[in-house]
Amino acid sequence: MTLTTLRFNQVTPGLDRREVSARYRATVEMAAFADAHGFDLVTLEEHHGADDGWSPSPLSTAAAVFGATRRIGVIVCALLTPLYEPLRLAEDVAVLDHLSGGRLTLVAGLGYRPEEYTALGKDWAQRGRLQDEVLETLLKAWTGEPFDHHGRTVRITPPPLTRPHPGLMVGGSSRVAVRRAVRLRLPFFTAAYLPDLVDLYDALAAEAGFEGGFASLPPERTAMIHCTEDPDKAWAEYGDCFLHEARTYAGWQTADVSSAMASTAATAEELRAEGIYACLTPDECLEVARSEGPLGTLLLHPLCGGLPVDAGWESLRLFADQVVPRLGGEPPSA
Repeated sequence: MTLTTLRFNQVTPGLDRREVSARYRATVEMAAFADAHGFDLVTLEEHHGADDGWSPSPLSTAAAVFGATRRIGVIVCALLTPLYEPLRLAEDVAVLDHLSGGRLTLVAGLGYRPEEYTALGKDWAQRGRLQDEVLETLLKAWTGEPFDHHGRTVRITPPPLTRPHPGLMVGGSSRVAVRRAVRLRLPFFTAAYLPDLVDLYDALAAEAGFEGGFASLPPERTAMIHCTEDPDKAWAEYGDCFLHEARTYAGWQTADVSSAMASTAATAEELRAEGIYACLTPDECLEVARSEGPLGTLLLHPLCGGLPVDAGWESLRLFADQVVPRLGGEPPSA
């Protein structure tokens, strides 16, 4: 059945403090609503020092979501793991794993903004080494057994609920990231539609005798959806919100970065034509689901780019009422 996902990054152009608070509260409340209405997944992100406050603390946000929900999963895509002290990260994620009952998945990313490394006192040139150290430390720490860390013996308790460890994937768009995933015996999450990297992962995993992994490949065309009865009106009212997010994200990209959400649009009209952001009626959402088949995804983005919270709720409720029940399953009782 089609995977139904909510994306949140709490973007607030202007950074009005009351509005920031409202958007974080709405994130948790919308996640609770989605949990009660049959959605499958919440996706969170991480960036630092963004002018619009783009999601600097996804683990804190995940904790709040888990406290308000009972069944929906949360994926942090991506957690910028080289920016973390690995022992504290191991503890935080182990606790989140217990609080959530095993509903947390992390995609470990390097990031692509050197200024984030500078702001947090990390060396951009050493990002690959830092990534290896953090991931290797997490895997050792989550065993619950003592291990050597920088010349001293440490032990992280409590061990996580999930065995052998909480959900952890290596994210990226490079052959180096693929090799890292196979070496660490972890799944690989491609940042864009890059089937050659999936083939490489499968080949290297076979050579290494690693049978428990997989590579996740996003659709060739990803659409972030605002569900509405009137797409033309929605684009007229909220196109600048969608464009704000698209232009911010594009401004962070470099030529060597591949992303399923990369846009070159300079206007709302160009953005609409690209199809990465889409205002769709319920029937159009269902048509997308039918075209992608049972392994497809519908990705709702109810607070996109500073979209008014009330408009986000209208989109979410319309989708829950008219799309989710027609995807093949009835929403669970609250």
